[in-house]
Amino acid sequence: MTNPAALLLLPRIQIQNANAISGPMTWGFPSPTAFTGFVHALERRLPAEFNIKFGGVGIICHHFGPQISQPAGRHYQVFNLTRNPLYAGYKKFEDKPAAIVEEGRAHMEISLLIEVLTDLDDDEQEELMEDILSTVHCMRLAGGSILPNDDKRHQPIWFDWWDDAADNITTFRKLRYSLLPGFALVQREDLLTKHTEELQQKNVNANALDALLDLSRMNFEPGEANPKKPDEVLWEIRSKPGWLVPIPAGYAALSPLYPPGEVINARDEQTSFRFVESLYSLGEWISPHRLTEHTQLIWKHDTNTETGIYRCINHYTKHETYA
Repeated sequence: MTNPAALLLLPRIQIQNANAISGPMTWGFPSPTAFTGFVHALERRLPAEFNIKFGGVGIICHHFGPQISQPAGRHYQVFNLTRNPLYAGYKKFEDKPAAIVEEGRAHMEISLLIEVLTDLDDDEQEELMEDILSTVHCMRLAGGSILPNDDKRHQPIWFDWWDDAADNITTFRKLRYSLLPGFALVQREDLLTKHTEELQQKNVNANALDALLDLSRMNFEPGEANPKKPDEVLWEIRSKPGWLVPIPAGYAALSPLYPPGEVINARDEQTSFRFVESLYSLGEWISPHRLTEHTQLIWKHDTNTETGIYRCINHYTKHETYA
């Protein structure tokens, strides 16, 4: 893994109406692909004279508020949906409201820790920080609007990275406490692999998807006998090794890679095209003070056109199993 020249912290970004449905099976916090894509878009929008190159990105969430409500007399929650546009607009239906298209939204406050791969002097760093703040405020993240805020608490922070590992450890220890209170999203493929093996001991046909669903849901299991009623047992919720969540980690190919322009109505006729499906992985929310080095926090793109895998990976653990 290439060592960065510096780390850039974008603290306390407030986002309104971000996409809360980033996969076909789950809803909640946006996929890591939304944040790696945002960093790539930010790199392209910055002035060309900097020739800036970014690496991976660390994701820290300080607040997450899904736009949901609980209907009266119901035990479940629903998204607060809107009709866009309010009326259909067609002659046949011009007096009737348009159909509601499901659009789960959430407000959130996050911090992003970005690897900077380009060496810059002090003057260039100062100019870059001013350009980054104004550029970020004009962008969207996970489909949501970034609320402008020039307060000192929201200013980008530049951390120089050194060749000496000891100095880097000291720098990261100071940096990680600035991310509190909050939780960092990391990948836990080791737990998914281990649980898959445990299920296969009971059922040889069990796979990674079975393990992912079993780790993601709330499981009630019989525990000790009820001391007041010996014929009954006390049911308990199975404990988990951490705050585990399923995450859409990327995409897997469903078709060959078609040459540019061959597929009709593709968004970009200059880029190769491929049909894909969502790729799920297991993540965990942990407190940043438990991290020992910045590489445990960083998410990066990993693409293999031959196998048809387009995903985001995190090196908190080295195991790689997907559902």
